[in-house]
Amino acid sequence: MQGKLSVERMCALTLVSRAGFYRSFHQRQPDQEEMELRSAIQSIAIEHKLRYGYRRVAAELRHRGFSANHKRVVRLMRLDNLLSLRRSAFVSTTDSDHEFEVHLNLASRMQLSGINQLWLADITFIRLQQEFVYLAIVLDAFSRRVVGWALDRSLAAQLAISALQQAVANRRPAPGLVHHSDRGIQYASAEYGNVLDEHQIIASMSRLANPWDNARCESFMKTLKQEEIRANEYRDLEHLRKNITEFVEHYYNGQRLHSALGYQTPEGFERKITLAIAGRTAALSFSRHEEIFQSDPQMKRKPPEDGLPNHRFDESPTGYSSPGWSPPEPDSASPVSVILKCGRISEKKR
Repeated sequence: MQGKLSVERMCALTLVSRAGFYRSFHQRQPDQEEMELRSAIQSIAIEHKLRYGYRRVAAELRHRGFSANHKRVVRLMRLDNLLSLRRSAFVSTTDSDHEFEVHLNLASRMQLSGINQLWLADITFIRLQQEFVYLAIVLDAFSRRVVGWALDRSLAAQLAISALQQAVANRRPAPGLVHHSDRGIQYASAEYGNVLDEHQIIASMSRLANPWDNARCESFMKTLKQEEIRANEYRDLEHLRKNITEFVEHYYNGQRLHSALGYQTPEGFERKITLAIAGRTAALSFSRHEEIFQSDPQMKRKPPEDGLPNHRFDESPTGYSSPGWSPPEPDSASPVSVILKCGRISEKKR
């Protein structure tokens, strides 16, 4: 940095490529160039409390105007003992052995185009010096932003309800939002379903013993454990609450580069998307609708212009409870009306 001008900006003003600048700089002062790069790597690593691996460090270096190959970055980080904290084994904590009915998995077919279309929810445990406490979070699947969370000593349904209520208060979603979770008893309980019904939110749940259906939420939990929980020691619940507030609301949402977002922060990604879709309505869709329609033996014709059916006849959610709320379907979208229309068509042909 020279004053307030980055190397990237100076190269643009002088019509010089960054690669050429660094190549010339390395040829004239190789030791100084190496020290400048190592200093920047150390600054990034300390700023993010050793949470960043070499890929995110390399991405942050590019944002700051440096040109460094990821192999060189990992070599320098290993040399300075700055490699990020190691992962631990995954432990399942979901209690799905209950008598409550579960909801159909809707999230697997959704194609998102904006925020507040699909929320993901999960619960994890955190071990303190003398007790276990539990954290519930609600994540926006499109931007990976944490929109609600709650921390308590109890695993009762109220923990998950508190996180959901905070998310609703923060985002105020329109009716029709899909809420996806695992089959845990907290999310299948009547109390949680009542909150979903109150805000006209559609429930969705993962398949049995299939954590990959909620992979984005599981990924956040892994990041939280790896970069915050295991890197610190907490005196008590309030100390943990303060640190999680700082990590989730300030660091993760506003500062941490997310690889799935093209190395942008969730807040920055949402701002760009909001500007990009200004003036037009974001829409979500479910994949395979046209394929489902055309694959039915009774439907060997083009889809009707007034809509497609929501399910194949052999995909009715038998054995599942209906979601807490669902938007009213037009006549053209119900399987019964499709059958009637087919009957009328066959009669006309006769």
